[in-house]
Amino acid sequence: MSATILKQTIIMLMLILVGVLCAKTKIISKETNKQLSSFVLQVVNPILILMSFQKDYRPELARNLLITFGLSVLAFAVMICASFLLVRTKDGRETAIERFASTYSNCAFMGIPLLNALFGTEGVFYLTAFIAVFNFAVWTHGVILISGEKDFKQVVKVLYSPTIIAIVLGIILFFAQIKIPSVPAQALQHIADINTPMAMIVSGVTMSQTNVFNMLKKPRIYYVCLLKLLVIPLILTMILSLFDIDEKVRLTIIVAAAAPPAAMCTLFSIKYGRNSLYSSEIFTAGTILSIITLPVVVKITEKIGRLL
Repeated sequence: MSATILKQTIIMLMLILVGVLCAKTKIISKETNKQLSSFVLQVVNPILILMSFQKDYRPELARNLLITFGLSVLAFAVMICASFLLVRTKDGRETAIERFASTYSNCAFMGIPLLNALFGTEGVFYLTAFIAVFNFAVWTHGVILISGEKDFKQVVKVLYSPTIIAIVLGIILFFAQIKIPSVPAQALQHIADINTPMAMIVSGVTMSQTNVFNMLKKPRIYYVCLLKLLVIPLILTMILSLFDIDEKVRLTIIVAAAAPPAAMCTLFSIKYGRNSLYSSEIFTAGTILSIITLPVVVKITEKIGRLL
């Protein structure tokens, strides 16, 4: 599986480079990229998630989905605590951004294509549980962390986001065994299929706005990426190894957690007046380094799984 991850991350890197090229040649502007990002997050991702639930009911699928949800809650509790302990407050340091980046990953943008490549729609099916917990956590704890203010109104907004609506609707259709008719299902699947190229091109355009040479001169970025891409995912691997669970469930959570830092860190930094340049640099460095770290984390997880 680590070989599949490596192959997929190389493919994704090539797609990211297309995005960089489109940005450098001004085919896609910064403003257009924001619209494309919204299109992926609010239309393509939810449709892909919805279609992942269009499968025949099996007791093990339902059981594994519930297990993934419970372990995802545990995973976020571990990641939040680990980032708090490993990123210490210090004058002149962007502690909030570093803790956010160490906790929250691009679990939808990167996780969906990776798990789709590993396990097909079953992988995306389990990932929806992680994404649901991610959305709740990032719009509560994440917003409070970056803004410095408690705004529990965000909890209500989470409940009617396109992603959560797609998850709830998908669960209803799955348990009721209601199938979308053939023609609209094919149309929706065509939209779902553009998720990987669209998401990676958008990431590439975002990364092109970063001065790579300046980024390479900041050792702190490497520390944050080390936490996000290796240290915290491996802590989770050890914890999840204590549970007797399906290997697909274990790898779904690990891959989602080990994905590069979330682009939402930059969006929140812009909105709440934080250092958006620094958050963008962490995003860029993390995305590049994940090509190496993701296969490593998956390989270690597989080896630990065989020992148990």
